[in-house]
Amino acid sequence: MRTASLPTAVAVAMLAAACHRGGEAERKPDEVAVAVIASGHVDEPAHPSLPRLVRLPADVVQNAGIKTAKVIRQALASTLSLPGEVVSDPDRSARISSPVAGRLETVTFREGGRVNRGDVLALVRVPELGNVRSAFTAATARAKAARSNAARLEALLADRLTSEQAYRDAVAQADALEAEARSLGEQLTGLGAGSTSGSAFLLALRAPTAGTVLSRDAIVGQPVTPDRTLGSIADLSSVWFLGRIFEKDLAELRVGAPSEVELNAFPDRHFSGQVEYIGQQIDPAVRTLTARIGLTNPDGLLRIGLFGTARVSKGPPNGEPRLVVPRTALIEVAGKMVVFVRHADGDYEQHDVVPGEASIGMVEIVSGLREGEDVVVEGAFTLKSAVLRSTLGEEE
Repeated sequence: MRTASLPTAVAVAMLAAACHRGGEAERKPDEVAVAVIASGHVDEPAHPSLPRLVRLPADVVQNAGIKTAKVIRQALASTLSLPGEVVSDPDRSARISSPVAGRLETVTFREGGRVNRGDVLALVRVPELGNVRSAFTAATARAKAARSNAARLEALLADRLTSEQAYRDAVAQADALEAEARSLGEQLTGLGAGSTSGSAFLLALRAPTAGTVLSRDAIVGQPVTPDRTLGSIADLSSVWFLGRIFEKDLAELRVGAPSEVELNAFPDRHFSGQVEYIGQQIDPAVRTLTARIGLTNPDGLLRIGLFGTARVSKGPPNGEPRLVVPRTALIEVAGKMVVFVRHADGDYEQHDVVPGEASIGMVEIVSGLREGEDVVVEGAFTLKSAVLRSTLGEEE
């Protein structure tokens, strides 16, 4: 194969450059709301790869709720890592069961459904319930008649038209019948049937607390007994994280210590709480105790049984000051941990960083940032999306 002459090669290169300039001239600037361009960070050592500048319109920044914080130097508090899981608060949980044996006539609750306290969840047909209701009705009627008779004899006694003994006997009989009626009414109440409401043979099972239905084991027509659980309810607006403490770490833990929980299901989210209780008995099988950390669950992400790790503060910050950023500044992009730095002109620059030790709410940055830079601590996902959209566009 013959090699092209030098003049020919130069001519080809010049023609390619001219075509490239022509293509750039036809491209219109500012055609998209988000512009992502490559740039270097001139006042810090070069990054392993070129960062990206993300340019967002002001209205996008406002709608995304983007907020920044300064990179600072401070000492970090030492922490303990406690593995554990999310459980419901027993005081906000309840099991559904029938107080007497019977057969399910109707079931109205479903897993995942929201119920209020007192809602009817199921109807149970109880044959002997009709007998108790009938006895209560009869006793109530007899007691009412006996009390009316006692009142009549009291009026006659005032006019000396009856004996005092007859009056006292009538009062005693009225008292006895009223006591019998009260006893039968309490029996109905204990059965959950109430004294007057409902069908004679149907028992209404009501929600003992408000919350979310976690489980259901109830089918229309199945027999039920008092020892069988038909479902469970829990109020998940606040839950517990039960962390496991090893004996060697017990002396460094205290009630009230601030905590931060990271769950396997949501590695990018952290849930704040504090230690509410430290167990008093060691599990002999694994030689650990339990630390209870209370967590609020306003968006419903926390589910019963989720595993994770709680990072609990040992005490006040100590040691040498380190370069740190809020934990929320860190975000993963294309398999790398990055932060977005806001420039004075409003652009956001992606920095690949190397995180170090972590404390409650703060993370050490080993490399990739300088003290005083403004890093995005809220709304970084919008910037990540812009970078990923740009990457997809380049691949196309």
